[in-house]
Order: sequence, then C-alpha cells, then structure tokens
Amino acid sequence: MSFSSSSFQFMTASVIHFGRGKAEQTLSEISKLGSPLLLVHGRDGKRVQWLSDALIGLGVDVVGFSVPREPDITLIEEGVAHARATRVRAVVSIGGGAVIDAGKALAALVPASRPIMDHLEVVGKGLPLDHEPLPFVALPTTAGTGAEVTKNAVLTVPDAARKVSLRDPRMLPNMAIVDPALTDNLPRAITLASGLDAVTQVIEPYLSRKANMLTDLICRDAIPKGMNALARLMEAEDKAARDGLAWTSLCGGLALANAGLGAVHGLAGVLGGVTGGAHGALCGALLPYVLRSNEEAVLSSEDLNEQMRASLNERIGFVKSCIGGALGCSADQAFDQLASWSRVNALPGLGELGLEAAQIPSVAEASAVSSSMKGNPLPLPRETLETILQAAS
Repeated sequence: MSFSSSSFQFMTASVIHFGRGKAEQTLSEISKLGSPLLLVHGRDGKRVQWLSDALIGLGVDVVGFSVPREPDITLIEEGVAHARATRVRAVVSIGGGAVIDAGKALAALVPASRPIMDHLEVVGKGLPLDHEPLPFVALPTTAGTGAEVTKNAVLTVPDAARKVSLRDPRMLPNMAIVDPALTDNLPRAITLASGLDAVTQVIEPYLSRKANMLTDLICRDAIPKGMNALARLMEAEDKAARDGLAWTSLCGGLALANAGLGAVHGLAGVLGGVTGGAHGALCGALLPYVLRSNEEAVLSSEDLNEQMRASLNERIGFVKSCIGGALGCSADQAFDQLASWSRVNALPGLGELGLEAAQIPSVAEASAVSSSMKGNPLPLPRETLETILQAAS
C-alpha cells in the first residue's frame, strides 16, 4: 500500500504562463477578457502604472482598487461595491498573495447575490457561489503563496479573530502569469518570509495524507529547488534563484490545491487572525518544529502499519536531505539548522509576531479543527500543538 494515492483528480488555472517576460507578452490576452477591468494592486498604485497604461493603450477601461493590507471582510465589501458601481467585467490582480486573494474574492463575489458570510468556511455557512465568477487573471509579484493557481481566497474575519477561506472550484483563475522578473530585487525580509511559505507549500503536500502521484512528482522537484534558491537569495540577488523560487511557489499552489496542507498552515491560519502577523513569516517560524513533531509522531504511532511508516519515514528523510543540502548540514541536523538559519536571517519568532503565552492553549484548540490540519500525515494532539507554538515563539 503506497502512502500517496494512484487515483486522483487535478485542478488548476485554465492557462498558466511561466517565464521571464510573460507579463508583457500576455497583455493582448488580458485585454480580451472584458472592459471595464478592475485592476487590483497593493498600497502603491504607481508600481503597476505600467500595466494600467499598457491595457489602456489596448483599448481597455481600467478601474483601480488598492489592497493596502491582508484582505478582511470590510475591504472586500468595499471592493465589491466599487466594482459593481463601475460595472467591471473582469478582474486582474498584480501583487503578493494578499492582493491575489483579494482579487479572487472580488471576481467571485461581484456577481453573487448572497452576502459574503454565506460563502465563508468555518465562521460562515460555507455555501457554494450562486453565480459564475468574473474572468480573473493573477500576476504574482512575490514567490510565496501560489495563490495564482488555487481555488480559494484567504480572508480575515475580525469579529471571529480568524482567517478563513472563500472557496469554490470556479474561483480558479482563468490565467496565471508567473513572471519571475516581477520578483527581482524584492526586499530581503519579504523574500525570506514568502520563500519559506513557498517551501512549506511543497513540503506539506508531499507529506499530506491526501498526496497523489502527480503532486509527488511536482513536490520532489520543487523542494530542493526552492530550498537551494532561498539559501542563495539570502546571500545575494540572483536571477536564476528568483526563477527557481518562482517555480517553487507555483508548484506549491498546484500541490496544495490538489493534496492539501498540514499542521503548519493549520496553525498559521489561526495565528494570522489572532496576531495579524504576516502569513509567510508565521509559516517559516512554525516549519522546523512541525516537521520535527511529525517525524516523532510517525516513529511513535501505533496506528501505522510498517509499510506506511516506512513510506512516511522515506518522505521525511527526503525533506531532511533537501534542507540539509541547501543549508550545508547533515540530514539529522536539518530541522535544528533550519530554525537557527531562519533566525540568523532575521525571521521573527511567533512572540515577535504578536503571540502571547496566554494565547497558546486557545490557538492550539482552534487549530486542531482547522481545514488544513486534515492533510497532516498524522493527527497531532493539542498538547503537541502547544509545544510547537511554545518552541516557535
């Protein structure tokens, strides 16, 4: 019996464009999606003026919408009202994961007749969309979330102090345009946090109980490539490493959308709502401690047959060898070295990101029932989750 399934389905964006120069090469395709077009961007719209000008030059009426923070219910409701008032017919997001998730949510909700809470998981009714989303294009400018090829948008619900997903298969983008040149010269702190998120999102699907043969193939290529690229970028700016990290991020989106995630994201989703900490930094802080806990759980579990135990041990061993190879240590030292390397490169711990010791029990309890936790290779008891949170603080 193999750990990963040989029977599966695989969903992704309708079209993926990958490579340097793809952002400019696909402008004509974008212009055909509809006009007016809602251009969703980060805090500073001047950074994407080149895209707005190019689309206007192709005859598109462009309506801008700024996402200055991780998207919450209020921001999305404002965007929906703005998009409806301007009668937009398509949505393009250019930015990091927060911007892409915001655009994805707007494309889904502008045609919808129900309020947003009817469609949110966990804190809402989780109902499917009642109308087809608007055409949506994603252009990531960070290498981290893989949101350009996923079917959900992560939104903050302040009243519940949670980050939850708006999810529907029809939310998969019509076009994902991954141009690594858009990530060149990103600040070092953003590169580290988003890069660790990208690496986490090829490790967790590889260890997920929902893994399949295709996601295995994607992840086994991307894990070493992503770790090596990230290690290089902490030393110097490097276009080849930017390409490798962009590839890893794309692979992470493909893998998580089809094989799920695990305890890192199960914890990070709750922590994001409680602390307001950046998602990538939260994932990076948690990763080495979750990996160690999973390794210990596999070794001690009485619920695994020996074939399954051997398969999981092989997978964890592969992850350890990839991390150790990138960081210049033995596989046995990999998890400890990842934690210390991250701190040396100024990744904050959970305490610095806003987690208070008194919050740890409630965060562990809420995380245990999060959707991402369903993919973890083995269930981790609440006491183990608390230990992870304490160690990562």
